[in-house]
Amino acid sequence: MTAVPTIGVLALQGDVREHARALEAAGARTLGVRRPEELERVDGLVLPGGESTAMWRLARAFELLEPLRKRIEAGMPAYGSCAGMIMLADRIVDGAEGQETIGGIDMTVRRNAFGRQVDSFETGVRLTGMGDTPYHAVFIRAPWVEAVGSGVEVLGRAGGGPNAGRIVAVRQGRLMATAFHPELTGDFRVHHYFADLVRRAAEEAG
Repeated sequence: MTAVPTIGVLALQGDVREHARALEAAGARTLGVRRPEELERVDGLVLPGGESTAMWRLARAFELLEPLRKRIEAGMPAYGSCAGMIMLADRIVDGAEGQETIGGIDMTVRRNAFGRQVDSFETGVRLTGMGDTPYHAVFIRAPWVEAVGSGVEVLGRAGGGPNAGRIVAVRQGRLMATAFHPELTGDFRVHHYFADLVRRAAEEAG
């Protein structure tokens, strides 16, 4: 087992430093990933929150989109928060014209589903495999998951309010995603969960 995995954070746009701090608190080394050669040096990857259309265009401009797809298809663990969830979705609703994703999780995600910046909110979310205490989740221009394939495990749903029950956390094999921003809280359970997933993947790879 890799005791201290190296987990990259896609450093094109978004909450890069916040994710790096949370991953380090979860016992991982971190590396900002902007180029294909940096991608080859990591055991797993976080796709941060930010703006999914900007992330897609920058990934294309930096010639990272196809290398990202190939690494994920080859089994690299990845976790996406908010915009990162959109990037890992196989299908998008209300995306920008021509918007592409990396894909990998058999789900349909609605972009900006919870509303605009002014509609940002916080609520408790119970997360499967991450303790009994609800996670204090921060939603900022967040997506939600409209549909999942049979191979996708729903890890969490939104709490009270008009959108209660909406899917906001999922996992499919070595890939996971949340609609909210765990990097903006002092609760590192999501990052610990992902770091453990990366360690197990490294162990299985030998």
